[in-house]
Amino acid sequence: MTLDVVAAPSPNFNDRRAPISLILLHYTGMESGAAAVARLRDPRAEVSSHYVVEEDGRILQLVGDDKRAWHAGVASWQGARDINSLSIGIEIVNCGHDYGLPAYPALQIDSVIALVRELMARHGVAAHQVIGHSDVAPGRKDDPGEHFPWETLAAAGCALAMPEPAPSSVDPAEGLGRIGYDLEAGLDAVLTAFQRRWRPARVDGVLDEETRALIAAIACRGDAEAGSA
Repeated sequence: MTLDVVAAPSPNFNDRRAPISLILLHYTGMESGAAAVARLRDPRAEVSSHYVVEEDGRILQLVGDDKRAWHAGVASWQGARDINSLSIGIEIVNCGHDYGLPAYPALQIDSVIALVRELMARHGVAAHQVIGHSDVAPGRKDDPGEHFPWETLAAAGCALAMPEPAPSSVDPAEGLGRIGYDLEAGLDAVLTAFQRRWRPARVDGVLDEETRALIAAIACRGDAEAGSA
């Protein structure tokens, strides 16, 4: 599809302090897309994102790729803490858990895929570097949520695909750290964030055998992906 991006500038940005290495996906978590865009452009709110993808597939650009938008907050991934400097932030219009976490329309996801694919090519971001807000802020953020169709993105080459669970002797906490999660929020919170991304049918924060095997499979594959990036 042709990428048609509409400018909707936000004043909420500053200079990057590091090269782009991540694409971070969010949901807006507000009652309407219009309310979310208004807040992301309000200087008093001190929040923003680089892009917003509307439910009908329209793409707005609020902050230039070369600038540091304010979307990640207190966050960490693979030991890095200034996630705003490292990432492109994409807000996807969805009212989120507070309003029942509705499904993402197919037209919207088509636009997300087109945008992510373009940004991956433009900035040299690999599929394993496309992650969710809940991954970098476990216990604090839940978006884009367990209804987000990660496998659809993976099929398009825009995210890692679900692996086969792999029984392993990998320690779960060590494996989560190798994947990129910060364990400071506590193991239960990190397990919940991990399941929200990798086992969305059952998000309970319990370290059962399926979760343990998924952690091992993704940690081992993540090592290989990082080595080839």
